[in-house]
Amino acid sequence: MARYFNGKEVELLAPAGTYDIFTEVIDANCDAVYFGGPSLNMRMMRKGYNLTYEEVARAVQMAHDRGKRAYITVNNLLNEEDLDEAKRYFAFLNEVQPDAIIAQDMAVFPLIQQLNDAKIPVHSSVMMNVHNLDMIKAVRDMGVSRIVASREMDLKTCEVLQAKSGMEFEYFIHGDMCTVHGANCYYSALLFGNSSSRGRCMKPCRWDYRVKKDGEVYPTEYPLAAKDMYMYEHIPELIQAGITSFKIEGRMRDKDFLLMLVNSYGDGIDRYIADPLGFDRRKDAELLHQNRKRDFSTAYAFGNPGLDFVNRRYEGTGKFYSTGKVFSTPTAEREIKADRVEEVKEALRQVKRDSGVAGISPALTVHVNNVQQARAAMEEGAKVVYLAGDVFQPDQPFGREEIEELAAIKGDAELVLGMPRMMNELQLDRYQHFLEMGKVSSFYGIDGLLVSNLGAFRRLRYLGLPMIADFNLNIYNYMAASLYQKQFGAARMTPSLELPLQDYAKLIQHAPLPVEAIVHGSPIVMYLDLDLYANAEYMEPIGQEDNRYVDNKHLVLMTDKGENPVYRDQDGRNHLALSKELCGMPFLKELYEAGVRHFRIEGKSYTTDQLRELVRTYREALEQLELCGDKFAVMKPVYAGYTLGALQFG
Repeated sequence: MARYFNGKEVELLAPAGTYDIFTEVIDANCDAVYFGGPSLNMRMMRKGYNLTYEEVARAVQMAHDRGKRAYITVNNLLNEEDLDEAKRYFAFLNEVQPDAIIAQDMAVFPLIQQLNDAKIPVHSSVMMNVHNLDMIKAVRDMGVSRIVASREMDLKTCEVLQAKSGMEFEYFIHGDMCTVHGANCYYSALLFGNSSSRGRCMKPCRWDYRVKKDGEVYPTEYPLAAKDMYMYEHIPELIQAGITSFKIEGRMRDKDFLLMLVNSYGDGIDRYIADPLGFDRRKDAELLHQNRKRDFSTAYAFGNPGLDFVNRRYEGTGKFYSTGKVFSTPTAEREIKADRVEEVKEALRQVKRDSGVAGISPALTVHVNNVQQARAAMEEGAKVVYLAGDVFQPDQPFGREEIEELAAIKGDAELVLGMPRMMNELQLDRYQHFLEMGKVSSFYGIDGLLVSNLGAFRRLRYLGLPMIADFNLNIYNYMAASLYQKQFGAARMTPSLELPLQDYAKLIQHAPLPVEAIVHGSPIVMYLDLDLYANAEYMEPIGQEDNRYVDNKHLVLMTDKGENPVYRDQDGRNHLALSKELCGMPFLKELYEAGVRHFRIEGKSYTTDQLRELVRTYREALEQLELCGDKFAVMKPVYAGYTLGALQFG
């Protein structure tokens, strides 16, 4: 089965959560079905869902018998133990011959290359978060044949990127959405030990937060809860944008609901292809509205939706509409406990890393937001200073004059230029032009780049500057680490924030390149295009209350279990941080003995004086590792307390 408009293929891609649902959906008005096998996909939490090996084989054959396609989700991040299972699974899939797998982890590419006569096409999952042309070219060179567009990508951008790359694009057209950039939400992992990038999200985005800013409280009602995607009335615009595959979300939905969705969208596409001039966008739209689980939005298809993206009706705290159950309620971030610290130490003592780190002194690295912080970090002995790419307001991004000013006083410290997590073509062009101009002056004193996305690796590697892989690249296993080192030139890596203790220890042991550990600070656990600051401006306050830990100029999300600061950057993106501070002071010695040589403070949210004291404390601790316990005993948190984050688990 195939559909075409002006010679371009249009595929309606339907979900199926079980084999029984698959057998019904494959005969509905769709061209392809995607589903998960027995492991390594992001819908493993619901008992009885996903297909067995035997069912996968039958489903692929059934699809092909009907002239349709079958795509299999292998879209988890993979830990070290998953790699052996993935090898067996890919060998099986290579025999079954699905039309593609949908993948997130970079280890997928070397795993497939290890197969004899590999015939597994790869589609980049939305969790791979491909969002600029260089990223598209990078994954294309590794074997990706289709891009599942980032949820925040509008149709005009899709159209341009598709035309420039020639790649197939897949776009979500209906179903459950998320307010956070794909694979950039770590909150569930740090609160519950359940990684959202491994399909175990506990939905803290759907809690009933209150918003505070400037000493006033606003009636926001679920400010992070996204409406369901709805593009039924915009089929012409999807086709015009060059979208090949129209993807319905819903592997956890029931059969009758899915059949209604698939047949409605299939009929709409058929009607448009048959008569584009007489096409009625609203025909049968009422059926979809009457059967909605949440209110509808076109999300980012036509630009940033603002408040229109936020769901107010039909919302329940942490509630999953596929099951009707409440998965989580507001939960406090865990405090550091002495017995857990001992467990962390013991796990790190088991690491036997042999990678040429003997005799190398520990180096303190500090991520800063402005010149004053950078100066303070250098004066207190930081060996590496990362200049932020996403700069929190009211500070402005680092420019040439400020960089040269810092370079003049850096001494033997290294000055490393960071970049935004998500970079469009304009931002990549700016960085390339700036650095290209700086080649004649030793890059203004810049010693390296802190790289946050695959496109930046591809675009800027030719400059020859050392490139450090940041934590949001979600390096979860040694094979992904090796790929970043060999194919993109990464000189050092920071593991994913989501790694629980045992997986973290194994990655330190097996990683083929130097590992940097985030040991203190308030790293960003949600990265959003949704602007909560702008949304609050449209509301009337209902009360007054000062922020407890950060300046009133910063917006905070508040529950009865704590309050999380949200910082706004120069481009209006929002960065939600933990309410507590990550703290690795008690086990610096064990990290060092495990082979870690770079220890990072995420310092952007501190005042200059607070950061100065932190840098001094950690520098002294790294100079006398035996005294870490004594240092920790007298440290006082700036925010709501200390936590180990994901190291609390596993």
